[in-house]
Amino acid sequence: MIRLSVFYPTTEGATFDHDYYRDKHVPLCLETWGLDGAEIDRGLDGPYVAAVHFRFASQEALGAAMGSEGTGAVLADVANYTSITPVLQTSEVVA
Repeated sequence: MIRLSVFYPTTEGATFDHDYYRDKHVPLCLETWGLDGAEIDRGLDGPYVAAVHFRFASQEALGAAMGSEGTGAVLADVANYTSITPVLQTSEVVA
């Protein structure tokens, strides 16, 4: 199992619309990539204001999702909810 995590670092002066992210952006990701769900974090303390975690069956499935036609629209939608540059991490889920 592969997990793609997208973190949004707490950045002075930056904006982040949690409602839009939860209600519009993450569902767009799920629909575009054919996923059943995601875990969305709202940062309360620490280095991130928000994060989301998507699970893919394999590295190949993640690669296919990132190369899919709708991924451009997903990336373009980021400007609708934040001015923060996201940080991505791909991980192998081992337990």
